[in-house]
Amino acid sequence: MSANGTKPKKRINLALQGGGAHGAFTWGALDALLGDGRFEISAVSGASAGAMNAVVLADGLREGGVDGARKQLGQFWRAVSLDGQLNAAQRSLFDAWLGAFDPLNFSERLLQSASNFLSPYELNPLDINPLRAALVKLVDFDALRASDEVKLFISATNVTTGRIKVFHRDELTAEMVMASACLPTLFKAVEIGGVPYWDGGFSGNPPLFPFFTETDCLDIVLIQLDPIERPGTPDSAAEIMQRMNEITFNAPLIGEFRAIDFVSRLIDRGRLKGTHYKKIRMHLIEGGKALAAYTADTKMQADYDLFKKLFDLGRRAGEKFIADNYAAIGEHGTLELRQYLA
Repeated sequence: MSANGTKPKKRINLALQGGGAHGAFTWGALDALLGDGRFEISAVSGASAGAMNAVVLADGLREGGVDGARKQLGQFWRAVSLDGQLNAAQRSLFDAWLGAFDPLNFSERLLQSASNFLSPYELNPLDINPLRAALVKLVDFDALRASDEVKLFISATNVTTGRIKVFHRDELTAEMVMASACLPTLFKAVEIGGVPYWDGGFSGNPPLFPFFTETDCLDIVLIQLDPIERPGTPDSAAEIMQRMNEITFNAPLIGEFRAIDFVSRLIDRGRLKGTHYKKIRMHLIEGGKALAAYTADTKMQADYDLFKKLFDLGRRAGEKFIADNYAAIGEHGTLELRQYLA
């Protein structure tokens, strides 16, 4: 209890998955957490669309606190919608960026002959990125780098090595966020310091490990867009590609779940006393069957009505998470990791 009689806010780290237009679900979940008023955000990690949400959230908090963050997230998703502020050329490329998440679209590209396939170096020689236009209009990167309120961990994939690269708030530029959202079939690799990078979802979707050593907050709330488990065997081309994509983009996350579970078991057995290892408390906000019902082709739609439906779904999921799990935060994890590791 604080001096004025109010309970201190519960501190959480946020881990935001990528997923094209489905990132609007994350917008809704974040709005629920921010609107509740009982949470303090210590750090945020993100990949691809999750990186966009993370950076807009952090800059909104810097500029205007909780209300500023909620407003800025809303402005971002409005800006990239069909009735937003992008010009015709930017709109065409943004539609293509979302379209790259459509597994049937992707499978059709694979069936094209090499002579007919255009790389982004031919298709988009000027390297126009509509996401960058929307982002730099909203986010003051100079002020964000200079702030010290919320830590940021933005993942990208080193094209040369295939390894993850995590960019931090105090070095963050728009190009680093673009690297996190750089789908190699649409955009040229983003070079930073002479190193080419692609979408962060390939190597960390989202990255969790920076939380272990760079913040003392032990509670991680994962906002997940791609289901780890999906019942049934896919048999259509679209369903097969969708499930392949989900497995691929969740693979790094499962690896981190395994590491967290392993360390937790060692701590429980008293084998890591006196070390720097921590027992991480994992929590999950996900859309369940309601979000899974949105097929992969909806990841390519930029209709604001769809964004709002996903926002509302995310907000309801966030509110349910708070109602069910608020008391557990700071005490114990609510996500049973071993169910995914058997």
